[in-house]
Amino acid sequence: MPKTIQVKDETYHALEKIKKKWGARSFDEVIEKLLLKELGLPEDMFGIDRGKVTSFTEKDRMEDREW
Repeated sequence: MPKTIQVKDETYHALEKIKKKWGARSFDEVIEKLLLKELGLPEDMFGIDRGKVTSFTEKDRMEDREW
């Protein structure tokens, strides 16, 4: 559930600058990356297959596999 937080104008502009620099889609993405970096957690810890998962095809069906 989205939350609203209050930040100073300077903080907002700094986040906006980082967002543009990183090509982030949202402030949430910027904050998440900053937190992961600060906590020393790898980005791929959350969604290790992000961007790698594809739709199933006919070839993936179990009955079509050779055992």
